Amino acid sequence: MECMFGPVLWYWPSTCGFTEDLCQIGAGVSLPGILAAKCGAEVILSDSSELPHCLEVCRQSCLMNDLPQVHIVGLTWGHVSRDLLALPPQDIILASDVFFEPEDFEDILTTVYFLMQKNPKVQLWSTYQVRSADWSVEALLYKWDMKCVHIPLESFDANKEDIAESALPGRHTVEMLVISFAKDSL
Repeated sequence: MECMFGPVLWYWPSTCGFTEDLCQIGAGVSLPGILAAKCGAEVILSDSSELPHCLEVCRQSCLMNDLPQVHIVGLTWGHVSRDLLALPPQDIILASDVFFEPEDFEDILTTVYFLMQKNPKVQLWSTYQVRSADWSVEALLYKWDMKCVHIPLESFDANKEDIAESALPGRHTVEMLVISFAKDSL
């Protein structure tokens, strides 16, 4: 699903600029974060502190893309760690296909909530493959005082069976959402 962020990130600089501080959680191979860094964002990549090989993949992606300035941090969803406490306020959090196991949903939103405390205007941008129509973050969003806006894929030309000359997403249902605090006054 990381290739779904390609059209989003190419569209973003033309509308908003890319001077934002950006953190990618659950970075995996880091494609969205790498692309954002190439567009000029100040990027922090993160993956589980319990999976050092994932953090090494992030480092290798940065090296291969000549991005030595990108910081890599081990963050485990739902755990308050020194690294999480040390993160500066972020403007955007990218999360590519992290909503794949319902038992992780609250841990993800807990981590996002903590980052929202540092900057109440931060937004979580996420693309994900719908794996079950029965899975939802709606109750958790209410619990954590967050709201969600679904972004139509056609709004950034990603409503196709192949994105970026790949076979993704194929015939899978893919959604994009933007999560933020529910209160507009924050």
